[in-house]
Amino acid sequence: MSAAVGGAEFHGLRGASAQLPRSRMLGRQLRVAPPAAAPAGGGASSGGIRAVSTPLKKDASEVKRSKVEIIKEKSNFLRYPLNEELVSDAPNINESAVQLIKFHGSYQQTDRDVRGQKNYSFMLRTKNPCGKVPNQLYLAMDTLADEFGIGTLRLTTRQTFQLHGVLKKNLKTVLSTVIKNMGSTLGACGDLNRNVLAPAAPYVRKDILFAQETAENIAALLTPQSGAYYDLWVDGEKIMSAEEPPEVTKARNDNSHGTNFPDSPEPIYGTQYLPRKFKIAVTAAGDNSVDILTNDIGVVVVSDDAGEPVGFNIYVGGGMGRTHRVETTFPRLADPLGYVPKEDILYAIKAIVVTQRENGRRDDRKYSRMKYLIDRWGIDKFRAEAEKYYGKKFESFRPLPEWQFNSYLGWQEQGDGKLFYGVHVDNGRVGGQAKKTLREIIEKYNLDVSITPNQNLILCGIDQAWREPITKALAQAGLLEPNDVDPLNLTAMACPALPLCPLAQTEAERGILSILKRIRAVFDKVGIKDSESVVVRITGCPNGCARPYMAELGFVGDGPKSYQIWLGGTPNQSTLAETFMNKVKLDDIEKVLEPLFSYWNSTRQEGESFGSFTNRTGFDKLKEVVDKWAASPSAA
Repeated sequence: MSAAVGGAEFHGLRGASAQLPRSRMLGRQLRVAPPAAAPAGGGASSGGIRAVSTPLKKDASEVKRSKVEIIKEKSNFLRYPLNEELVSDAPNINESAVQLIKFHGSYQQTDRDVRGQKNYSFMLRTKNPCGKVPNQLYLAMDTLADEFGIGTLRLTTRQTFQLHGVLKKNLKTVLSTVIKNMGSTLGACGDLNRNVLAPAAPYVRKDILFAQETAENIAALLTPQSGAYYDLWVDGEKIMSAEEPPEVTKARNDNSHGTNFPDSPEPIYGTQYLPRKFKIAVTAAGDNSVDILTNDIGVVVVSDDAGEPVGFNIYVGGGMGRTHRVETTFPRLADPLGYVPKEDILYAIKAIVVTQRENGRRDDRKYSRMKYLIDRWGIDKFRAEAEKYYGKKFESFRPLPEWQFNSYLGWQEQGDGKLFYGVHVDNGRVGGQAKKTLREIIEKYNLDVSITPNQNLILCGIDQAWREPITKALAQAGLLEPNDVDPLNLTAMACPALPLCPLAQTEAERGILSILKRIRAVFDKVGIKDSESVVVRITGCPNGCARPYMAELGFVGDGPKSYQIWLGGTPNQSTLAETFMNKVKLDDIEKVLEPLFSYWNSTRQEGESFGSFTNRTGFDKLKEVVDKWAASPSAA
């Protein structure tokens, strides 16, 4: 057999003794996106396309813009032509409305398993800062899934629900029901701030509570203000689940440093909103349940010696999305930006968002994320620009402990006399008897719940007396305690991919359980214990929704029944993986995994994770191992 196993190609080769590059630990990349196109009529480009509606921009005709930028500008703050398309008789909406409905929390999809016709439906995504879901909202979502969806709920990697299969004629009913039951979908998709992550565990602990409160305040600060959402879905009735904290309102309205659009319905976003999606996570020091380095902004609570939160370290410039065969697109880890006192966090966040709003590219959406701006400028220039909008200097980064991944599964004490239980849900898909049982438990005991960034569900506020009946009911529904679940499954994630995602090149959610069983079979064959595991993440395309580029073993769809294989992430999600092979056919994965896992098992250092092992060994040596195994009689 040739060196290219199963037709696969090796990439990202490194020498066995090569030191892990800084680009994979702190996000500094050597690849640079191409510059923005020069304005029509000549003249050198400044490298970025400014938000055309800011007071700084004189004439929108001076810049080249993507078609989405034109759609946003003409939409009357996300209304037109979506408002007209929603009442037409067609089962679908036009391209302009497709772009706008994303801001309202929905994607138009077709069932790709149905051949010969377009079978249109809509996916709805909720907005749940910290993953918090009130009892009333959970029950409403459960009912909506049965009445208007496909009978399942999907827990996402950003702590939200996805509801698939909603027909256009039912959209208003479904969204208005969400809104009237303490929920929202506003800003769950589109070119603005998405759901803000935070540790999902309901611990009564100062740093966790402060992280969750901060995440909720940031989410409120960056929520669209124009009212279009309520106009379209509840006929203009603005229903608020809770009154906005006054410090949020004050920070949004503050224009001391030229951040706002005066007299605009959208003081922060203007008519153009952001160049692209924007993701923020907040966490406590050491808690990396949120994949902190993969976000546009990562916010970390810093506490004093007495455990009192005093401020925040801020990371900027993370992001997962890339495009196959376009080397100037890449996943990137966030860089340390600096520290701010706790009273300044909303102003610092706003300054960073405005820096991206004003300087992020709007001509080519492949390069519109903030990670490309920081990669092009460097962190020092970005910091200096953000400080203009912040109005002061960022202080030096405070020391942090080593990151740890926390799943928050199983029974745990909240710290207030009550318990919580983290339910493992394979791929976040809640359906069948499990869905029925979860509803019964949540309804009977009047529980609030929380969604984790690893697609699991936490039942909160449980009395000690309820523990035994809840444990029994969950087990009968097939929702096993963590100790009874294969460790591979506990940390694995997959995006939905086929059949509804239009970007999917191959399976992810529908294929991951089979792949995990095959990995466990390879473990058994080479002598790896049942208690051992690696972090496996699978996506159907390179956009990276399940964050495969942080996995010890990542599968990224690159064709029908074909995957790129990425190696080198670490269990605490602090290191970026790299491409090891391209075009590995699904049927051939053992030809790659068996020699890798066998070599890991025989040559690893004590306690060395698979990801750390691949980094220490280097891709050159690993390629040699796979080649040698492929040529051996045992591989035939």
